[in-house]
Parts: sequence; structure tokens; C-alpha cells
Amino acid sequence: MVVEALLLPLKAEKKPWQMFFIGFLYTSIGIFLSLWIFRDQASLIMVFMITMAALPVFYNTMRLEESKDMIIDKESALLKEHNKAITFFMYLFVGITIACAVWYVVLPTQTINQLFDKQIGTIQAINNQVSGNVIINLSIFWKIFFNNLKVLAFSVLFALIYGAGAIFILAWNATVIGAAIGNFIRSNISSYTSSLGMLEAGNYFHVVSLGLLKYSVHGIPEIAAYFYGGLAGGILSVAIIRQHFRTEKFQTVLMDFSELVMIAIGFLVAAAFLEVYVTPALF
Repeated sequence: MVVEALLLPLKAEKKPWQMFFIGFLYTSIGIFLSLWIFRDQASLIMVFMITMAALPVFYNTMRLEESKDMIIDKESALLKEHNKAITFFMYLFVGITIACAVWYVVLPTQTINQLFDKQIGTIQAINNQVSGNVIINLSIFWKIFFNNLKVLAFSVLFALIYGAGAIFILAWNATVIGAAIGNFIRSNISSYTSSLGMLEAGNYFHVVSLGLLKYSVHGIPEIAAYFYGGLAGGILSVAIIRQHFRTEKFQTVLMDFSELVMIAIGFLVAAAFLEVYVTPALF
């Protein structure tokens, strides 16, 4: 497969920044094909296209990380190795997100409404949930945390059952965040142009920066949590497929799985705190 041959896990771990461009490419191709072939269902077909393109490198990475469990005994060394995979996954995610934001800004309104139909609905539902005085409302913190915990559970479960199935949830979240950033940028550009008549380069940069920062503050630790969870489930899935549960090393795999999940939960706590107490105060 041509897309699969673009990048291998070992190469990606050495040059993780390349995954940003791969993610941007995957997304642009997915958007083009979904609008061309399945225009009425483009918002979901786009996610499936991105998922199919990213599955080979994601699954091969799961296999690579599981093989490390077989040869590395020290848990700190294992986590250091896994962080290489998390880093290039994050670049992939950012590439998908930025691509969605860019296309959201440049495409016509009618096309956007078709391409990001489901994502826009999700954003509106989230905004309705967190409206109000979120600064002092602790119940919203727990609501957001448990909602994110449910997504984490699905990431682990999908990775465990389908091997690299977590990439679907991650691709979906990337398209939602990308649409949210794109909507923020587009709305503020319209506001500036209507009030000033012409959007200067400085104002444009300001709008884009605010859009990225608004969703990066809590989005980065939240998505990192899902990647840790997906990696944990994927490693356990590969170990079972390879029948390593029959070996003494399977205990190392289980320990690794547990620690990755606990790290993911820690990131979710931080993400919920930032989303409830920091992001509303800044924006």
C-alpha cells in the first residue's frame, strides 16, 4: 500500500516531526475522497479514511512496543521507549487536527456544513454542557473527567479488541478539535473584518494563535491520555495474539499495561482541571 510505505515505526520514532506532515496528508486525502465519493456522509467517511490510512503504522508500532516488553525488564526504560511512540503519535494527531482546521477555514460554508456535520453537532453539545459558571462548579469537573474516562476506556477496549482500533477514536477527536479551532478562527476573522473592514496580518496571526492555544491548553494532556491508553491496549492485544501470555514475560506486559493506564488517568485529571478552571479564565 502506497500510504503505508511512506513511514515505518522505527523511522517515525527517530524523526517524529515527520508524522505531522503524514497526518496532514492523510487528512487532506480523506477529506477529498469523502467529499468526492460520499459527500452526504462526508463527516464520518472522512474519519474512516484517516483511520484506514493510519492503521498500518499504528499497528506496526503496537508490535514494536510489545517486542520491547520482551527484551527490556526495567520499567523506567520501557516507559522511556514508549514515550518515543507517544511523541510521534502526538505529531500525527496534531497534523490531522491542523489539517481539519485549515480546511474548515478555507472551504466554502456549504461544504463545511457537509464535511463537519457530525463534528459541529458534537461541539455544540459540549458547549451546552460546559456553559455557565464553570470556575466554581466542581460537578462539571467530575462530569468532564468521567466523560473523558469513558473515552479512555473505549480507546483501551478498541485497541485490545481490534489491535489498533483506538486510532478511530483518536482520529474522530482530532477532527472534532480541528473543526472547533477552525470555527473559532473563522468566527473571529469575520468579527475582525466586519469591525475593521480589513483583517491585518497581525490580527490574523492573533486569531489563529488564540484558536490553537484555546484548545491546546487542555487538549494536549487529554489526547496524550488517549494515546497512552491506546498504546496500553494495543501492547496487550499484540501480546495475546503472539501468545506471549504463555511466557514469563507476560507479567512484564501486564505491569506495563497497568502503568500506562495509570499515566493516562493522571493526564485526564490534569486535562479536566485545565478545561474547567484554566481555559475559561483565559478565554
